[in-house]
Amino acid sequence: MIGDRWVDPMRAALEQARAALATGDVPIGAVVLDPGGEVVGTGRNVREAEADPTGHAEVVALRGAARARGEWRLEGCTLVVTLEPCTMCAGAAVLSRVERVVFGAFDDKAGAVGSLWDVVRDRRLNHRPEVVSGVLAEESAALLADFFDGRR
Repeated sequence: MIGDRWVDPMRAALEQARAALATGDVPIGAVVLDPGGEVVGTGRNVREAEADPTGHAEVVALRGAARARGEWRLEGCTLVVTLEPCTMCAGAAVLSRVERVVFGAFDDKAGAVGSLWDVVRDRRLNHRPEVVSGVLAEESAALLADFFDGRR
């Protein structure tokens, strides 16, 4: 199964998502792996914690990976995130030139990697990452459902 390769990195992203709970942020987490599979960037939602509208887990992780590598081009890298990226994050994945985007749960309300839009596979763009979806989707979705159930 193609997703088995991504289970451990997704578990690391889920750890980041759980860390977001401490600040009241939506529990979404991300990691960026270099071409050798080493984590070079981590992120969790920090919109509430940092009053930053761009503080999505993917953006935080991509920024960390770019700093660690000393360049904005993340060619050969993989972005692993617990929830399907939104349009901003899908665009950031394309612009950073990641090789692939791996995500857990689909986001029918704002997903831009196949659900509502498909930014990363738009043939008009100059870079189109590979997409792997549904890795530990149930665990990712349950974390989000528990968070929002507690808010209602």
